[in-house]
Amino acid sequence: MPPDAALLHDLVSRAAALWPERPALTTGGRSLPYAALQDALQAFAAGLMQLNLQRGERVGIYLEKRLETVVASFGAPAAGAVMVPMNPLLKAEQVAYIARDCNVRVLVTSPERLALLAPVLAECPDLRHVVLTEQPAQPPALPAGVALHEWAALQAAPARAGHRVIDTDLVAILYTSGSTGRPKGVVLSHRNMVAGAKSVASYLGNGPEDTLLAALPLSFDAGFSQLTTAFHSGARVVLLNYLLPRDVLRALERERVTGLTAVPPLYIQLTQLDWPAAIGEHLRYFANTGGRMPRQTLDALRARVPRARPYLMYGLTEAFRSTYLPPEEVDRRPDSIGKAIPNAEILVLREDGSECGVDEPGELVHRGALVGQGYWGDAEKTAERYKLLPVGIGGRQTGQMLPEFAVFSGDTVRRDAEGFLYFVGRRDEMMKTSGYRVSPTEVEEVLYATGLVGECVAFGVEHESLGQAIQVIATAPEGASALDLEALLAQCRQRMPAYMVPHGIEPAAGPLPRNPNGKIDRKLLATQWGQRQAG
Repeated sequence: MPPDAALLHDLVSRAAALWPERPALTTGGRSLPYAALQDALQAFAAGLMQLNLQRGERVGIYLEKRLETVVASFGAPAAGAVMVPMNPLLKAEQVAYIARDCNVRVLVTSPERLALLAPVLAECPDLRHVVLTEQPAQPPALPAGVALHEWAALQAAPARAGHRVIDTDLVAILYTSGSTGRPKGVVLSHRNMVAGAKSVASYLGNGPEDTLLAALPLSFDAGFSQLTTAFHSGARVVLLNYLLPRDVLRALERERVTGLTAVPPLYIQLTQLDWPAAIGEHLRYFANTGGRMPRQTLDALRARVPRARPYLMYGLTEAFRSTYLPPEEVDRRPDSIGKAIPNAEILVLREDGSECGVDEPGELVHRGALVGQGYWGDAEKTAERYKLLPVGIGGRQTGQMLPEFAVFSGDTVRRDAEGFLYFVGRRDEMMKTSGYRVSPTEVEEVLYATGLVGECVAFGVEHESLGQAIQVIATAPEGASALDLEALLAQCRQRMPAYMVPHGIEPAAGPLPRNPNGKIDRKLLATQWGQRQAG
């Protein structure tokens, strides 16, 4: 029996030792067994070592879901590097920002995506190597000092061991929207990700007989979790870059998927379609993440696949996953986010750090092995979210001398007399739309950059299928008599990922109202907008 996994890439090597011929990945109509996946990621690691990549240097991965994405994600850690998955929906400027922010040294992408990035690569001073999945039709123009490599050539490098790393070393930086506009990089260790895989796989009951559908972006913690939980369990993952919800249903039926994890907006779309009866014969569970599942949607899903067990989950990138509601509790408390996942403790604390009483609202605080390592290069934001756990709270004992950091989520919850948690609301202004956390400031910065607004404010409003829709109130730019809404929306679609494009833009006469600090009063404008809709 091979030893238990301690490092991220150990998940694959252990599975390859136990189930070498069992399929690990299905993509593009073909399956790759665990032994071949292990060989591929070791070859990629050797190729990175040939590039003289140093321990802990960052490898950016800007690809859709495909074989190379998975091999690079596990092969970079095998070389002792840190992988940085980049959402394929991001625009070139956003990719360049991430590459600058965490000093990406190697970028793995495709010829088509490299063409989109060409105008901004010069803004990434630490970039030294670009690895392309295929040979480009014509050699791309790269900034001075940046070398071009083909995937096949890198895979053919002589076998070579990677740098020595241990489980507390960094393994990944996952970028999530920040409250002040720019994305922030959540730093995770090998221990964080492996502990998360073991915890989630344990309560979902994953095993070698499972087939999981990877429908979420792999740059999401919940999306990447489909890989880690499957590889820990010897299960198969089907990579899906779907265009329409119907594509998801076809994949569920064709691949005989047993486990599906998705966000509420996708589930809402899926329940509006007819499901092939065959899906219900093999789908063992469906899991929700990225926001509250509407009761109507949950009921519709259960009617379509009555034998599948529903798992309602709550998580945050800073601690991967925090709670889940066991399926047997769904009928009794469908509005609950459940209890702590295995190997985690969830506390509900007052502002003074003391524990709340039954049904008393307080902040959800997560402690344990899944607590991340802070935000890359940002001590101020790290101090806001990762705080010292008070002595005597939870499992902290008075005799412990070394400090322990916990994640203070910013979410207000309450705990009932039986220990089940319920989401109350967020303490900050972050918006949750289509499963994505979006900063209103980030939206506003793009709007200002268009030059087509004078003043603007963005906020989230309740939406039955998106969770929240992004609403904007804006004034015309100086010298213009009115907003050019058509041009403004066209610029938004060009500069923003689809999930960030405002759902509505309402013109207003300026100036917009200010709060006592002199800032545009987002809360007042959102309240007034809601009152107008209600009236």
